Amino acid sequence: MSTTPGPTDRAPQPPVGIDALLERVRAGYERIEPHQAYEAAQAGDALLVDIRYAALRERDGLIPGALVVERNELEWRLDPQGSHRLPEATSHALRIVVICNEGYASSLAAQSLHQLGLRRATDLVGGFQAWRGAGLPVV
Repeated sequence: MSTTPGPTDRAPQPPVGIDALLERVRAGYERIEPHQAYEAAQAGDALLVDIRYAALRERDGLIPGALVVERNELEWRLDPQGSHRLPEATSHALRIVVICNEGYASSLAAQSLHQLGLRRATDLVGGFQAWRGAGLPVV
């Protein structure tokens, strides 16, 4: 018999709505605005990671220089210790800016990266739509 608690051995947690969950997650790190993300990427101080699905990228375009990683592969590709990591995933100290379409899914993704030890991971306030709305480059 295992002494390690399993999922059913823990006390049940009360349900939490997505708005409360986002608020809790976002309180754990500082989010970044589009112009700040652009400047950090240009200076080589941040890796922009686009997690939008293909149809949105095809419809709206891409951020030049952003690394495209589907959301369902994010943790595997960015874990510096992982066997399936991308060459860009060089260190736990890497500053990663996760970008989704409007800045919601990216918050949850950034939190997941924090759990892997990527403590400098953050997400783009307003997502790709805010980037484009700010007049920043899109191809």
